[in-house]
Amino acid sequence: MEKEVTIYDLAHKLEISPATVSRALQDHPAISKKTKKKIFELAEEMGYRTNNFARNLRNKNTNTIGVIVPRLDSYFMSTVIAGIENTAGNLGYQIIISQSSEQVKKEASSANTLFNSRVDGLLVSLAYDTEDLSHFDIFLKKKVPIIFFDRVTDYDGCMNILIDNRKAANEATRHLIQQGCRRLVHLTAIPKRNVYIDRLEGFKQALEEAGLPYSEDQVIIDNLSQEAGVRAAEIISKMKPLPDGVFVSNDNCATVCMITLKKMGIRIPEDIAFVGFNNDPVCKVAEPNLTTINYPGYEMGQVAARSLISHLSGAVNIHATTAITLRADLIVRASSMRIKSS
Repeated sequence: MEKEVTIYDLAHKLEISPATVSRALQDHPAISKKTKKKIFELAEEMGYRTNNFARNLRNKNTNTIGVIVPRLDSYFMSTVIAGIENTAGNLGYQIIISQSSEQVKKEASSANTLFNSRVDGLLVSLAYDTEDLSHFDIFLKKKVPIIFFDRVTDYDGCMNILIDNRKAANEATRHLIQQGCRRLVHLTAIPKRNVYIDRLEGFKQALEEAGLPYSEDQVIIDNLSQEAGVRAAEIISKMKPLPDGVFVSNDNCATVCMITLKKMGIRIPEDIAFVGFNNDPVCKVAEPNLTTINYPGYEMGQVAARSLISHLSGAVNIHATTAITLRADLIVRASSMRIKSS
């Protein structure tokens, strides 16, 4: 590899001291504008790169935040990352993003890499199968703050940022019941993470409040992929009697399930009404447009970044707050409207 240009190379070329070069590159007022100009021009000519990492180590911070997410190909998660990046950038921080691919081993490896990169703080949405959280212990031992968002857990000294998934699922299910649905199905993932546990509880709670029966046969558990939508449609189409309302924990899966059922001759929403979750762009493309829960991803990213950086600056103590709950709203569209509004 080509040798890295140092301040000593610049100093030797200009026949001045390395200390003068260092101060000039930091825009120190003691160095004249003429000298600074010479140094900056030579630095550009020789391809000098400022070693911000070494400088930050001397200052005991890197102005960098680590972010671990389950998947990067999720619309919701991409909006969260956009909110984090925008807020962090405006406050003088950079972010390093890592993907666990829904695997605890990769999550642990990412955590170790970010720790060794000396991030000032960590924002985490947990992988699907994470149960042991010991890979985060090294951060807390070094007093590096952690905030969990979306997929959260109770971890001593850490803040959670989430929505009330139980309440949102309850509202989605109640909407289907208000539209005359009495035989409801919930399509979700294995209830390991808080989001799926709480949405299932909200579904069950709404049925109980309406005096409708609940059985495990009403819950279809899969990975909420597009392929899972096809599999769920095949299961639903064979149910006797046919369900008249379906609440899905993911918009993409809901859309594919809906399309597959339509190909089988089942009318949406006349035969089966549908509600999804997240408010992904696909909701407005699907025919009929999909009713869903608006999950404020961008706002969640903003709040997570702002809370972490406020803690790092000493303005806020995140250890004093266990959770921040953001608002999520039901957006009614044609896929669930069995009773037309006047």
